[in-house]
This record gives sequence, structure tokens and C-alpha cells, in this order.
Amino acid sequence: MKLEKKIVGSLALVSALSFVGCGGGGSDSSDTGASAISAAEKKEVLTTYADIALANYTDALNDAIALQSAIDTFKASPTEENLATAKTAWLSARESYGTTEIFRLSNGPVDAEEGWVLTLYGAPEGQMNAWPLDENMIDYTTDADGNETSGNIIDTAGVFTPSGSEASSVDVTNITKEALAALNENGGDANVATGYHAIEFLLWGQDQDYNSFVDDTITNGALAAGERPLTDFTSAANADRRLDYLDAASDLLVEDLNNTLAAWVSSETNCTTGVGCYRGALLGELSGDDAAKNIAADDALRDIFAGMGVFIKSELANERMAVAVYTPSEEDEHSCFSDNTHRDIATNYQGFVNVLKGVYKGSSQGTSFYSKLSAEDKSSIDQLIASIDTRVGTIDSVAKSAYHFDYQIKNGNSNQDNVKYAHYDMRDLGDKMVDVAGRFGITLSEDDVTDSEETDVTK
Repeated sequence: MKLEKKIVGSLALVSALSFVGCGGGGSDSSDTGASAISAAEKKEVLTTYADIALANYTDALNDAIALQSAIDTFKASPTEENLATAKTAWLSARESYGTTEIFRLSNGPVDAEEGWVLTLYGAPEGQMNAWPLDENMIDYTTDADGNETSGNIIDTAGVFTPSGSEASSVDVTNITKEALAALNENGGDANVATGYHAIEFLLWGQDQDYNSFVDDTITNGALAAGERPLTDFTSAANADRRLDYLDAASDLLVEDLNNTLAAWVSSETNCTTGVGCYRGALLGELSGDDAAKNIAADDALRDIFAGMGVFIKSELANERMAVAVYTPSEEDEHSCFSDNTHRDIATNYQGFVNVLKGVYKGSSQGTSFYSKLSAEDKSSIDQLIASIDTRVGTIDSVAKSAYHFDYQIKNGNSNQDNVKYAHYDMRDLGDKMVDVAGRFGITLSEDDVTDSEETDVTK
């Protein structure tokens, strides 16, 4: 969770499996001219948005449960085969979660910052996907000279105090999901103790290959990821605590995803437990005492369009790609331990396209935002999508066959420019959300689709 949220209007702003064609959107992609978008049409597109969220979070939860099961098996029998199976399950879980990230930054249940949505759902995004993390807080690391660090959660059989002047101590005599939740971002944003990336670090260990600033030989090869030894879970000191950590972190992840999914269900509405409540509010369907929670369609659309712009422009293009490529350093890539960043980029981008064009797994889910655009706006967006499809496809294919993302961003690598140009195109696509919003009668500026605190990569 790299970005701070911004405010647009009265509401807070709020993250791809296979690429869809640039025609996209299924059978609802006909031109609509310049006529005003009716209230009924706004509800149609919001329903499609909610349906995609429901389908996507359902898949993410199911894949997280599969990861939890693989970790349970590994804990019971820590073998090389079971470690490999747990890693494969993590990689699979990242596929479905990656496309959900587009639902961030829109004052939704995953990371709302204020109001009843925050109170009811608790904004679990930072507990599920916060990054980058300081791995020294979780377990030992090894420097370029082979020296190991100490003083972390794993090797502290008692009270642990994270770094940071305002950090509070937590008893980790037993590593539980409650203890890890109390430690997550305790004392600073880099003090990440939970979620996908904490699990990733424990499964893979460090990947220091390559680093622009330190010449080391810990991990070697353009297609090599972290290489944590099995002995860390069997005969090494604190082996049992690492297994307990994996167990607790995966349990917490499943719990958080289950609670997030509950917000989007359509079969029932209960604003005491949260089940279906956010979906009902988004579609203006809550009644009785809950009616005050209903979100006006224009307010919902304003937050969604601005959030989509901020996500693809400031979070994906800037924080996850540009910062890494202009540093350049693998410490600034998203999934640096597993070297899975190429899939993060692909799935995060696909999530944006899914929501814009009303599709999921290549199939139309209903009336899309894109279907209501003018022919001119569709054409300019399609040109950008076609270019990004090619560039992201290249990042992905090169990472699988020749160089992981950390090598693609290395100075002198012929693929570095491809990453830079993908970043430029994504920023332009984020700006297009101003035009999309305008088609729905909502005024946004480029400032509204840009995080004011994004990292300045020109420095």
C-alpha cells in the first residue's frame, strides 16, 4: 500500500489475467452519441462494477483458501515438494487478487478512510497487500558480505518492539494472527507484518539479484528469485516459528478477503454484519434505517473514476513501475522476493481494463463505462490500450523467458525503455478518466486523477 489517499468532492478516493482486445466490453460497446446519461443507465454501469467486484473477490478468496491449505500441508510436512506447492499456490493467489486492486482508492470497503464504510469494513487493504516491507522486521536477512541480521519477530520469543519512535510493543511469544495484525505498519508504513508480501518473503526469502548500489552474490541469475532453504523450516533455529508465522498470516489473509467479499454479495443485505451493505449503498437500494447510507450515483461515479485514474497513473505506472525503473533497484519492485512483479503489472492493468470495459475473464458482465463513450473517446482510449497491451505483454513474456522485471529495469538492458514507455502510456490512460467522467456529467481535472504525494521520479 504505497499511496496516500486524496479527497475529491466530499468522498475519499480509493487495485489481469488475460488481456482483452482493444474493442472490449462485449455486446454493449455501441456508440451512444452525446445524449445525457440517465439515472437508470448510471445504475446499470454501477451494477456491472459491483458484479465484477463480486466475481473477482470470490476468486481471490478461493485462491487464498487454496494457499492457506497448501501452507497447512507444508506446516504439517515441511518438504521440498510441499514448499514448492505453497509457492505455486501463492503465485496463483496473486493472479486473482491482482485484478481486484482497481477497486482501491474509491472509498470502497477495501480501503475507505472515513465514514460508515470505514467503520463497518475496517479498510483491510493495508493488512492484505501493504508494500514495500522491511523484511528485517520479520526474519533474518543476509547482507552482501554474508552477515545475518537479528532482532526480528521470528527470533524474538517474547515482547517485540518495531522500529519507529511511535511504535508499540507486541507479545509474540506465540505468533498469532492477532499479534501480526497488531504489528502491521506499527511504527511506520514499512513495518509490514501481514498479507501477501509477508507470506512471499517467508516462502522465498531475499532476492538481492540485482542491486544497483551493492555488488553481491547472494542470489544469481536473471531468472532466479529468492532461494530460502528448506532448512529454515526444518532444522534451523526458529523453524517452528516460521511455520507458525506462515499459518497465522494465511489465516488472517483469508479472514480479510472473506470480510471484503461480504461487502459485495447480492443475495442478502445486512448493515449490522456488513454483508451486502456496501453493494446496496452503491446501488441506492438500502431502505429503512439504512437508507441514509445510500451513495448518490454521481458521488459513487466520481470516486470510482478518480480512483481508477489515480490507481493506474500514480500507483501502478508511477510507484510500481517508474520508481523502480528510474532508481533502478529491485527493492522498489512490487513482488521482489518471488520476482513476480511482471504479473503484478499485468494483472493490475487488466483489472483497470476489466472495470472500464465491463468484462471479467474476457466475458461481458453488463453495461460498461466504455460503452457510453463517444466514438472519439473510444478511439483514443483504444489506441492507448493497444499500446499498453503490447508493452505489458512484452514485460510479461520477457520475464518468463529471459529477464525478470528486476533485470528489465537495469541500466543498459534493452527492455528498460519498454517499461518506461508503458509507464507513459498508463499515465495518459489515467488522464483519460477525466473524459470518461465528463461523459457521465461529472467534472474532474487531471489533478483529481493524480496523487498529490506520488514519488517524483525526475529527482
